[in-house]
Amino acid sequence: MATRKPNPKKRRTRHSARPVPAARTAPEPNSPGSDLGTLRADIDAVDEQLHALLNQRARLAQRAGISKHEDGHTVDFYRPEREAEVLRRVLERNPGPLRNEEVVRLFREIMSACLAQEEPLKVAFLGPEGTFTQQAVLRHFGHSVRALALPTVDEVFQEVEAGNADFGVVAIENSSEGTITNTLDRFLTSPLHICGEVELRIHHCLMGKMDALARVLRVCSHGQALAQCRGWLDEHLPDAERVPVPSNAEGARRARDEHGSAAIAGETAAEVYGLNILVREIEDRADNTTRFLVVGRKLLRSSGADRTTLLLTYGDTSSPGALYRLLEPLARHGINMTRIESRPSRRRKWDYVFFIDVEGHAEDERLRKALAALKKRASLFRVLGSYPRAVL
Repeated sequence: MATRKPNPKKRRTRHSARPVPAARTAPEPNSPGSDLGTLRADIDAVDEQLHALLNQRARLAQRAGISKHEDGHTVDFYRPEREAEVLRRVLERNPGPLRNEEVVRLFREIMSACLAQEEPLKVAFLGPEGTFTQQAVLRHFGHSVRALALPTVDEVFQEVEAGNADFGVVAIENSSEGTITNTLDRFLTSPLHICGEVELRIHHCLMGKMDALARVLRVCSHGQALAQCRGWLDEHLPDAERVPVPSNAEGARRARDEHGSAAIAGETAAEVYGLNILVREIEDRADNTTRFLVVGRKLLRSSGADRTTLLLTYGDTSSPGALYRLLEPLARHGINMTRIESRPSRRRKWDYVFFIDVEGHAEDERLRKALAALKKRASLFRVLGSYPRAVL
């Protein structure tokens, strides 16, 4: 009798998808088989499956990048709008028990690690280490990036403009103290576009080398942080000198090096600079939140839930009804304006430009028509960016 020869196995390529081992179904915690040893074995089986799936996702992400840009850099195929879509789907399908915030953070880190396989993104921010802006970088991009700490907001813009950094992250407004004007003014001369936004709950801590409030002679921090904690400082440290510095991390450095100096900053700064946290959460408002912008060199496609920022002005802003005539197309086309800010144009005295946030993407049909009408009325018209709204 003739024996059947086995079929030769197909050789796997480097990027071929591999089968993922099935995880055992873990028994319910109160079932007879739910002893600790069995539960640990089930956890190990799930971990094995997760590990295999993570590597499979990394291979697929690598193939997607190579197929888009054979000789490109990581920034060439990083798509913020695509990541926003992925995270929104994560929220839609999350049944718990993990909280939405935790699931989004986990998926952000997965995407960050997959993207950084060949070369990590370089992201500039207002340093030094330990600032809230650094926290915003990690929240938006994950930890698999190269974070570049710079001493001023101007240098953040300059490094991105020169191509030395792929993106920059800058604070733009605080829910208690309003707009951060030096960031806003930088858009008057910069060619960069807005590529994303981050909303970060801000919890301020008082920290220093001392071990009691009575030993605090001065408090060093960014002017915004001092303002956000004004009420607490008035009540608990009314006689302490308040010293504005370029960043909260710079305040923490001074608190480390100067006798009698304390700082207002986030918990991370206390770890970085070896300080004692004297009091936590001293901000005057419990909902204290700062909004950050991600700046880059390209405009983005629609993610399905976007915001657009405009820079514009009217020919003569001093004439009656000028602002109404400028913005009327937004109302006529049913566009929701979420923010408006005026700043000196720096062209002549008492002349102003307007920064405006509206809902939607510049390529959405209704907004596109509104912007076309608005452009005809404006003497200065720029779309600074259409970008995904903050997911959480």
